[in-house]
This record gives sequence, structure tokens and C-alpha cells, in this order.
Amino acid sequence: MISHQQIKYALSVAKHKNFKKAADSCFVSPSTLSNGIVQLEKYLNIQVFERDNKKVLITKKGETILEKLRAIKIQYDDLEKISNTLSGLGTNDISLGIIPTIGPYLLPIVLPHLNKKYPDISLNIIEGKSDEILEKVREGEIDMAIIALPYDIKGLLSFKFWSEEFFWVTHNENLIDNAKQINSDGIKKANLMLLEEGHCLKEHALAACNIKQQNKYQVKASNLSTLIELVAGKMGSTLVPQIALHQLIKPRKNLRVLPLDDPGPHREIAIIIRPAYPNIKNMEILKEEFTTSLAKSLSMNS
Repeated sequence: MISHQQIKYALSVAKHKNFKKAADSCFVSPSTLSNGIVQLEKYLNIQVFERDNKKVLITKKGETILEKLRAIKIQYDDLEKISNTLSGLGTNDISLGIIPTIGPYLLPIVLPHLNKKYPDISLNIIEGKSDEILEKVREGEIDMAIIALPYDIKGLLSFKFWSEEFFWVTHNENLIDNAKQINSDGIKKANLMLLEEGHCLKEHALAACNIKQQNKYQVKASNLSTLIELVAGKMGSTLVPQIALHQLIKPRKNLRVLPLDDPGPHREIAIIIRPAYPNIKNMEILKEEFTTSLAKSLSMNS
């Protein structure tokens, strides 16, 4: 019989491609992990891993086995959560992935209200790019993720709770008239600075402006705060989502904000879960609190 622990060992080896690192992540000795893998392979009568002193390879049959083991582990973990819910044990711990173009601006607005209204809910928050946190949701490593759409979520479920526009931000000295908005032609003429590759906001921003990436976008940053610092230094302009405007722009009296003449919304923010995620109630609580808190906060700052 295959144990849950053996499944964890196998998936850890597949992830790290190294027995020692896999053992460390499982908090067991390499010999314990290795014995567990041997017993699993013996039970299945299939060699899952090829190993020598330098590397670990996954066999072709092993890939098929590991895919099934991942699905079993997710179902096992979800079953455990359902069992805890029905028995009244503490299951209000939520692991939540969130992208860096949302997290720093959403969480300070929402968490105080959430903690006050639902003190029994505990969030374990992990920040990462969309592809990274979605993979963690698929693998069952985290419960849910918050990302910006459109984005390919590949079989996962999305629950949208906010829609917003992008705004063009530049230095006051770069404007020579009293324009009330900016079009794609105006942005093309500006030195537009965007986030580095891998951030979905970059693709959303380009799509909102109906322009394609060009070589002139030579400055790339890993976060919006850096881009704003560069704009304040008169190095160019950038695009900022509505949710981040107040936090980023309010301290900057030397910056000008213009809406795009392209009709929005330019992106939607959603909670992403697995189809079989067991604690829908907690997801619905978060969705409602995110919507309510954002609407209240942004109306006050408008």
C-alpha cells in the first residue's frame, strides 16, 4: 500500500531533482526518504527515478506516475480540509498567493477590515508572479491566488471581484498643455517604461494602449514603486493601475496623472481556486471583503 508520506517524498524528489534537498524539505533523513521511494517503486513495480551520485532523472513511466500522485495528494489534502471543517477543527488558515502589482495596494486596504470582522481567519500570504502562484494552486501547495485577468488559468476557476483602468503617469514638466486624457499615439511618443518580462501587468498595459513592445522601452523594473521613482526623476512615463494610484502618486506633487482615452476596464482582479477546492465559504468571504473594502477606499480617494 502506498502511503501519503511516500507520495510526498516522490513529489519532493521530482521537484528538487536531488534526494538530499528533497529530504530536507520533508524534514527527514536522506536514507528515510530513499527507503520510502524504494518501497513506492517496489509496490508499483515501476522505476520512477533514475539516480546516480550526481543527478536524478525521471523515467518516462515515472512522469505518468508522478502526475497521478500529484492528483492524489491534492485530493487527499482537500479531503483533510473537508474533514476538519465538518469536525469543527481550525480550518480557517488560508494560504493565498498574490502578484506584486496587486498585493502591496490591495492588502493594506483589506486586511484591517478582514481582521476585525473575521478574527478567526488567518492568511498565509505568498507573493509571486502569476505563473508561479497559479502553479502552486494547481499543485495544492496553496489554497488560492489573486491575479489580474485576462490570463490563461488552464482549468482553474476564477471569481472576479474588481475591474479597473490604467492611468498614464508622467512628470509635470513633460506636459506642455492642459490635456485631460492621452491616446495611444501620445503614449507612443513618450518614453514609456514598463515592468520586466514575466509581469502580466506589462502585457495588460500594452494591450490597453493598443501598442506593441518596442526596443525603445529600455528601462525595465521589477516593481511599480521603482517605475514611479524613475518618472519622478524625469526619465520617462509609465502606466499604473487604479488600485495603486493613491499609494504611489499622492506623495508626488511633481507628477501628472491622465486617464487613457481607451475605454476600460483594462484589467480585472480575481480569486483563482482549484475546481475541487473544499472551502468555498472562505473564498466567498474574501471575495466579498475585497470588493467592499476596495469600493469604499477608492471612492474616498477619488
